[in-house]
Amino acid sequence: MNPLQTTGLDAQHGLTALSVNLNKVALLRNTRELGIPSVTGAAERALAAGAQGITVHPRPDERHIRAHDVYDLAELLQAHPHVEYNIEGNPFHNLLDFARELKRRGLPLHQCTFVPDSVEQSTSDHGWRFPEDAARLAPLVAEVRALGVRVSLFMDPVPQQMPAVRALGAERVELYTETYARAHGTPAHAAVLAGFAASAEAALRAGLGVNAGHDLSQANLGEFLRAVPQVLEVSIGHALIGEALYAGLDATVRAYLRLL
Repeated sequence: MNPLQTTGLDAQHGLTALSVNLNKVALLRNTRELGIPSVTGAAERALAAGAQGITVHPRPDERHIRAHDVYDLAELLQAHPHVEYNIEGNPFHNLLDFARELKRRGLPLHQCTFVPDSVEQSTSDHGWRFPEDAARLAPLVAEVRALGVRVSLFMDPVPQQMPAVRALGAERVELYTETYARAHGTPAHAAVLAGFAASAEAALRAGLGVNAGHDLSQANLGEFLRAVPQVLEVSIGHALIGEALYAGLDATVRAYLRLL
């Protein structure tokens, strides 16, 4: 598939699709041994409300998403053929093991997002660097693509690096949006947002599709997408789950879909 082509997922509610990240649901569940709240139950509610994708980031220490969650969600998504499953993580840790096993079992996996996080990090805080990371990433990108899975690289908004991502064989980038979220409403806001717009344009010129994620929320998402309208998918977890504590998961998913 052409990386710029919109999928059935992207087309359901316009160009930009919402993939709900369930890490924080799993984090809360893991504080007890009761299975509450249910990760698959949260996925079902999000999908019923209209979410077009599910994202998880299974870390090696299983601080939130556990191995069985990855497979349980894939089994659930067999009944939702128009929903995309995105697994993100460091390909030098456990990400490729999940991709291989899901494909071995014949379970759905549509996208792997390669993220350069260390084992001890609390959350992702930077993108890949080129040319520094290119040689070691190349065989892993090739392997995942050979499995029939789209590869997206988690990248800082640096326009000059986008051609190198495409040359590596990746099909999309996920723009790391924490700097935008921090700048939102400050004097630096316009300049930071312009940097993201330039990065998205550079990605498109290089032949890449554009995703975005990290600290996006109802407060800042609409303005981001007006400035960067090329985004195919946003992956949102922390803010969405936090907002759902007050409004409910169904209503919160629908609120995001209205912004998209």
